[in-house]
Amino acid sequence: MKTKEYDFSKGKRGSAIPHPGKTRITIWIDNSTLDWFKDKAEREGRGYQTDINEALKTYTRQDPRPIQEIIKEAVMEGMKAARKTG
Repeated sequence: MKTKEYDFSKGKRGSAIPHPGKTRITIWIDNSTLDWFKDKAEREGRGYQTDINEALKTYTRQDPRPIQEIIKEAVMEGMKAARKTG
């Protein structure tokens, strides 16, 4: 029942408070992973979503090359070092 007091006809779905630079998503995370982040956040007095976001940022700042290239480089360096000592 619509009343003059509560007119939501021009309302929009979404966050009540916008967070510039952030997007709200739905994601499936293993229970054990989520529990780990929640336990850590509780111990440190910080939000678990903030910790997950920080972990994802750290991951994205790692070497952007495909894993095959990183492994190839490591093997080549290992072979080079072995030739020097052998």
